[in-house]
Amino acid sequence: MIRKSPPELTWFKSSYSSGPDGESCVEIAPTPTTIHVRDSKNPTHAPHLTFPPSTWTAFVTYAAEA
Repeated sequence: MIRKSPPELTWFKSSYSSGPDGESCVEIAPTPTTIHVRDSKNPTHAPHLTFPPSTWTAFVTYAAEA
C-alpha cells in the first residue's frame, strides 16, 4: 500500500543502502503493526510503502540469504 508519511513516524536509514551519489538509500519507520518504507531522496513529499511486520521479516530474511 502507498501512503503519505505521517509526521509522527521515526525514520531510520538502512546501513546496507548506498549508491554512487551517496543518496540511494532506503529508510524504514517501524510501528507495532506496520513497517513503513520510503526512498530517502525525497522523504517529505514522496509516498511510501507499508508492510505487515511478517512480510517485512520474510523480505529481509530472503534478501540476506540471496
